Amino acid sequence: MKPLKSSVPGVNPVPPFDAQVFLDSAGGPRAVIKFGRGETVFRQGDAGKDVYYVQSGGVKLSVVSRTGKEAVVAMLGPGDFFGEGCMAGQAIRMGSATAITPSVVMLVSKKRMARLLHDQPTMADRFIAHMLSRNIRIEEDLIDQLFNSSEKRLARALLLLARYGKQDIPVRAVPKVSQETLAEMIGTTRSRVNFFMNKFKDLGFIDYDEKRPLKINSSLLSVVLHD
Repeated sequence: MKPLKSSVPGVNPVPPFDAQVFLDSAGGPRAVIKFGRGETVFRQGDAGKDVYYVQSGGVKLSVVSRTGKEAVVAMLGPGDFFGEGCMAGQAIRMGSATAITPSVVMLVSKKRMARLLHDQPTMADRFIAHMLSRNIRIEEDLIDQLFNSSEKRLARALLLLARYGKQDIPVRAVPKVSQETLAEMIGTTRSRVNFFMNKFKDLGFIDYDEKRPLKINSSLLSVVLHD
């Protein structure tokens, strides 16, 4: 029996959603915070009081086990919300959020977000659709982790980082991400990631050089689609 395939980027794209207009409609002062690469947005165990929106840059969500092992559960970019668990009664952060590149993040209080969702039904519908698409992505990630090889998982992670399927013209440049972080994302070792990155480079799937931003070519999709 062939292993199940998780969908490739673009199969279940997040619906178009102008979150900036949605948030600006709240009026009043807005908390916009700049984070440097590696700075913590919030830590696992912190009180969950606010929702965050990525205006620019990138953020990783990670969880640390009781034994100290870290797992990266999501990589987010411009247009993504995170920390929304507080809206569903999650009083304590289940994981940490860290900027992976210089980032600008808007902070929206739980109270203000609840008011927006209540007062603007149309925008609330769009927000719900956006978050449901995120849940689909999480399910795809789980399928990917369970059934695909580490090579396919890395290819898919790189394509998602490049945000294929999110825009009419995909963003090819990827924020600088360490091989250790990539290894945590796909559940393998740094040495395996290094091997596959060099393989992808030799095949022309990526433009990979420590001195330049990583660039992803659409041909990398062939790795994900290949049985």
